[in-house]
Amino acid sequence: MLLIPAIDLRQGRCVRLLKGDFRAETRYELEPHELLGRYRALGASWLHVVDLDGAKDGSLANRSIVMALASQPAVSVQVGGGVRSAETVHDLLAHGVDRVVIGSTAVERPREVAAWIARFGPERICLAFDVRLDGDGVPRVRTRGWTEGGTLGLWEAVALFDGSGLRHVLCTDIDRDGALAGPNLDLYRETLRRFPELAWQASGGVRDAADLAALARIGIGAAVSGKALLEERMTSEELRPFLRSASSPA
Repeated sequence: MLLIPAIDLRQGRCVRLLKGDFRAETRYELEPHELLGRYRALGASWLHVVDLDGAKDGSLANRSIVMALASQPAVSVQVGGGVRSAETVHDLLAHGVDRVVIGSTAVERPREVAAWIARFGPERICLAFDVRLDGDGVPRVRTRGWTEGGTLGLWEAVALFDGSGLRHVLCTDIDRDGALAGPNLDLYRETLRRFPELAWQASGGVRDAADLAALARIGIGAAVSGKALLEERMTSEELRPFLRSASSPA
């Protein structure tokens, strides 16, 4: 399993939200490029960058920072937040972004997004579904920076892309995100059972290397982690098995 460190941007700063709440923000006194350098030194081969202002408001507010991060060598970057048009996808890919993450628009305009998968290729597009479990334990998709939605189920959302060539899907359990409460293993087991052909990325709740190992055991291909890495809750030795470009110990 591949660990993908996350950098969440809000007003140009590195932040983490608690359970998707924009009022519950922790700001970190690290410049985005410093954080990228730290993760690259650990051996990360991919980075997950989210423009939180864009996710909420619908346009890339931190574009210059995103482009600067994407221009750095030795790390592939996937970027999401505020991607609402094919023109934005093209712009990001043309400026060094390796994969574009589509969230709200995948729910609101699935046919259009399916056309983007065909146009840009399944390796260049990742769909992101942020979910909250309802009273019956059904994962319901939220949009617009987790502020809207809640009626469409995750399984129905993914099924909208049957036959599209979809390959990469990121699923975040909002109530675990930033809470260091452990990932929702039951949710990810079910995603794999229902859609085993997809390359799933798990996000939300990772607190230590044991959580990464648990996700690997159930067959998840990649895990996105922000807060646990920001707060250095795992050693480089613990992270090594999940960072494919990390050098082997001497």
